Order: sequence, then C-alpha cells, then structure tokens
Amino acid sequence: MELHQLRCFVVVAEELHFGRAAKRLFMTQPPLSRQIQLLERSLGVMLLERNNRQVRLTAAGQHFLRDARRMLAFAEQAGHSARRLASGDAGRLILGFTAVSGYSLIPELLRHAAQVLPDVEVVLQEMVSVAQIEALTANMIDVGFVRLAVTRPGLDYERVCREPLVVVVPVTHPLAGQASVALRDLHQQPFVMYSPVEGRYFYDCIAGLFAMAGVAPHYVHYLGQTHSVLGLVRAGLGLAIVPASASELHMGNLAFRPLRDAQIHAELYMAARHGSENPVLPAFMSMAKHYFAMRKADSPACDEQDECPYPPETADGR
Repeated sequence: MELHQLRCFVVVAEELHFGRAAKRLFMTQPPLSRQIQLLERSLGVMLLERNNRQVRLTAAGQHFLRDARRMLAFAEQAGHSARRLASGDAGRLILGFTAVSGYSLIPELLRHAAQVLPDVEVVLQEMVSVAQIEALTANMIDVGFVRLAVTRPGLDYERVCREPLVVVVPVTHPLAGQASVALRDLHQQPFVMYSPVEGRYFYDCIAGLFAMAGVAPHYVHYLGQTHSVLGLVRAGLGLAIVPASASELHMGNLAFRPLRDAQIHAELYMAARHGSENPVLPAFMSMAKHYFAMRKADSPACDEQDECPYPPETADGR
C-alpha cells in the first residue's frame, strides 16, 4: 500500500467516476484503474463496485475512505513537520542561564521566542557561568547566557548586555540612608563576596575594584549565586556588590545603592558551540540577536562602556 494509491482511491471515492477522477489526478484512466486494483490486492478486499454505468463504494470501501483520509493527512503533517525541523523553525533547544538573568533578561527573551518561533521547545537549565561553559563543551546545552567569555576552542560569543554593579545593604544599615555609596565606605566592613570558583567573574570584578581603590573589606562568606549573596545580606551578615538586575529578585529588607566613585558595568554574553548540529540553534540565535538589538536601542544603558576592571578570559573558565 502506497500513498499514491491512497490518493487515487480517495479521489475516485469522492468522484465515483474514473474519468473525472483521472482528470483531477492529471493521469489517464488505465493507470488509475491499475492503482486501485493494486491497492485492493494489497488489502485483500474490494473497495469499489464498478460496472459500465456506475462506481460505488463497498462497505469496506466506505470505512477505508475515512482511514485513507486520516493517513494522507498524517503523512502531509509528518512531511511538514520534518521540513520545519530541518529548517530550524521547529524542534527543541536547551538553554542555560544564570540566576539573575533568569529574573531580568531570560523571561522577556522567551516571550519573544514564543512569538517568533512558536514551534521551538526551549528547555531551561539554571547554572553558574562556569558550569554553562562546561555544559556547552560537552554538548549538554545548546546555548548559554554567561558572564565570562572564556577562551575555549569551538565556542562563539555574542555580548548581549552590560549592567552596572551596585552596593546592596540591609535597609537598617546606615549606608541605606545615602543616595549613593563610595568604595571607601566599604573599607573594613563585613562583606559577602562571590566565590573565586563558581562566581569567578564577579569575584574578579569586585576584587579588582577594591584593589584599584585601596579598599579592604572583611570577607565573611564566599558564595556562587547572587540570590544566596542577597540572602546573607538581608540576614545582616554583611554588605555586597551585585549586578543592578539583582534588585528584580524582589527580596525584601534590602537597599540597592549606586557606587558613587566607580561606574563599573558587568557584561552578559550569549554563548553557543560553533558548528552545532541542532538545526534550531541558528534560527534561535538570529531571533535572539535581533531581540537584543531592539532592546539595546530602547535601553542604551545596556551598552555602557565601563567594564569590569579585570574581565576574566581564561582557558578553563575558572
């Protein structure tokens, strides 16, 4: 049983006339009759009763007509889906992201993706930047949003945004009453620092900032995730410097203040493997680049030029 035979049968069943059916199929009657005979032989049943005056569906033919239409529709849909998958308009993509970008940037990107690529399933994996680099290299995720552009063969980066680093303090802290905070205000203060391993990007940025200013806070804890840093600050265990988008985590009892004497911005990159075999990735990357270009035009602050004083670009991402 072949799809061509099913199409021939459906048209004959609709016309109940071999001459008219042959015209619809752009063929002559003899080969059309042959296709119907081959179909009946493969099924082992008569589908049509025909004589010189009329063509009628048998009981088996009436039932088979419904199934034949369903099979043809399914075959058409399968072909359509295969073409969409091959073109990248449909499929599955695994996206890695950092916790803060998951609150500030990724939701709006995903909403835009749902409009532009509605048949692409995006699977989310929250992980720190270093873990994303390893996952990209191991082909465990397709695209990542990372803080550091690691020099790693086979990875491509696109900078998507910059944002200022700000000071965060408990609302009860004296510095919360100031409109802005100077770096010297943090000297010898208890300070919740990013981990030099899991939070390497922010660790290097903040440590470099303190070194340049000659400021020496008292580091009380080292953590890898921004929301964990905020939790300890809210508990009154220290102060911290975090990306401005951390305020969108909406943790209570915290005050975010700009740095008065150091306008430093952190970067966020979109990273992917060069030559990925996932057909969805090029379409997603193109969509994302267009989205971030529009976002940058609407919000020029996302492209400030003051960078982290010591942007880490190491071979191992540590």
